[in-house]
Parts: sequence; C-alpha cells; structure tokens
Amino acid sequence: MTEAMLTVTDLVKHFPVTRGIIFQRQYAAVKAVDGVSLTLHRGETLGVVGESGCGKSTLAKVLMRLEDATAGSVFYGDRDIMSLRGESLRRMRRKLQMVLQDPYTSLNPRMTVGDIVGEPFDIHPDVVPRAQRRERVRSLLDVVGLNPEHINRYPHQFSGGQRQRIGIARALALRPEIIICDEPVSALDVSIQAQVVNLLERLQDELGLSYIFIAHDLSVVRHICDRVAVMYLGKIVEIGTEAEIYTRPTHPYTQALLSAVPVPDPDAREHRQVIRLSGDVPSPQNPPSGCRFRTRCWKATEICAIEEPPLVPREADPHPSACHHAAVAEHIIGLAGRFL
Repeated sequence: MTEAMLTVTDLVKHFPVTRGIIFQRQYAAVKAVDGVSLTLHRGETLGVVGESGCGKSTLAKVLMRLEDATAGSVFYGDRDIMSLRGESLRRMRRKLQMVLQDPYTSLNPRMTVGDIVGEPFDIHPDVVPRAQRRERVRSLLDVVGLNPEHINRYPHQFSGGQRQRIGIARALALRPEIIICDEPVSALDVSIQAQVVNLLERLQDELGLSYIFIAHDLSVVRHICDRVAVMYLGKIVEIGTEAEIYTRPTHPYTQALLSAVPVPDPDAREHRQVIRLSGDVPSPQNPPSGCRFRTRCWKATEICAIEEPPLVPREADPHPSACHHAAVAEHIIGLAGRFL
C-alpha cells in the first residue's frame, strides 16, 4: 500500500438552524457530514457515491476548507489542514485543488480563458515568473486538449466539455498533488463524459495525481476509481476496492444502488431482482436513531433502531460495512456489476 496523502478522521459538518429576527438562536442543526473517516493514498482515485443530498459536496468543501469543519481532523501528510490559517492555508492549497460540477458557472464569463487559467498565478505569484505566465497558460491548455491559440476567447465561446477542460487546466496550474472532482462530468453528454474521464486518467498517469472523485453515476465511478466509499445521509456506510463494491457489496443501500443500474441485455434484465426502496431520504436535520438507513431497509430489525452499526469488516466479506445484517447478495447485483 502506498503512503497516505490525505487522512480524514471523524469529520463533522453541521449547519446551524436558527430562529428569530433580531436575537437569533440555534434550535437545530443540519447534519450534512456526520463522522466521516477515510484515507486517500498516493496515486489513487477514491470514489464517493450516494444519492443527492447525502453530503458528498459538503464533504468536498470541508476538505478544501471552503467550509470550516464542526469537528474532526484532516491530515495532509503530517499537517492538520483544519488548524491552518492565513499564509499557511494559502500555501497548502497549492497541493489541494478542486474541479467543480458546473463547467459554466464555475468560470467567470467576463474573463478570458487565459485570465481564468492564469488567475492562480496572481494569488501565488512566486510559482511562475510573470514573464513566463502566458506561456505556462498556453502549455496548460495544450495539456488538457485545448488549442493554445484560443487563449483570448471567453467561456461562452466553448462547449460544455471544453469548459470543463478549462476548469481542469486551472486546477493544474499550481501543480497540485490532490484534486477533488465534485461530479465533474454530471452536466456533460455521455460521449463527452468518457473523454473527460480519459483525460483525468491520462493526467493522473503523467503527473502522479491523487483524486477524490465524487459522483452519482456508478458506471463512471467504476471506470476511474481504485476504491469506492458509499455515502448515505452524512455517513460512509461501505468502503472497499472497486471489485469489492461492485461484485460483493454487503450493505443493503449499496445493493439497492447497484440493482437500479440499467442492464443492456434484455434476457439478463428479466432475471435480475431490482430493489425498490420505500419512503424518502430522511431529513439530515433529524436523522433516524441507530442505523440511518433502517427506515428504508428491508432487513431492519429492532437492533437497527437501537444501536448504530460501526463501519468495520464483516464476516460476509472483509471490507468495511456499516450494517448489522451485512451479507453478499450476488443474485441481486451480480448482473449489474458485470455490465458496469
């Protein structure tokens, strides 16, 4: 196993809910991220998957220090990112960059592509001498598959896939070691998604990057990720290698996600059991006691309401799963796992 680049331990992010106009007081909290622990190794791609509203994007923002954590620690090597302030935080951000979801609103429409990609050099002027910045920007555009001659164009003059490449070039400007990709292909056409994913894989091989890849499309995650963490209502419920998650999932929520994946073979589709979850996702302001998935789980028993299951290896399979009744269900997910 390679060295740990990023170590997240018991990370918590609660958003206060207040009432009152003049004298506001907190009476509740939205528990967006509630005790997440994970590790990213050098050269690895760690996928984070789950339904909308499960806390994936909030986790990314906290890791980038765009939001302050309520509790927990995030170590980049031997440095606690959560304790950094001022200049120390600014310098740390050279090593930890982000690619955002929307390839249009994440770019300033009044700035040229050259100014957008070169903006990190204004914030970190010691990275590239001023006389060399324009050539460095042209080089970055070429690396991500864009024409360097288009350096003076504006974002609206590019397609969605090209705009996402601009965002990737901007993230590469400071030569980071880790890039957090927050659903970077969800707004793109399927064919363009494949091109962007292939670009990210090539850049990882050439530059030795480590990725945290957030997505809800399980086929994209399997294509690019070495390990996958499944997130539900602010918590990691299962984590393992790509093969473990896609062929031997033990948590009912993971099995439900995989059972919903479209299967192209009509004969295989008829013999597959699809899990239809009952009810809606509970409010993160008032999550269920015990196991948070129990209100939608067909395996739930009395212990699920009393005791929160820890994220530990289970007898069904050695990779960690947060379920009292963890078990492999190959008849449910096997076909989807093979076709993904």
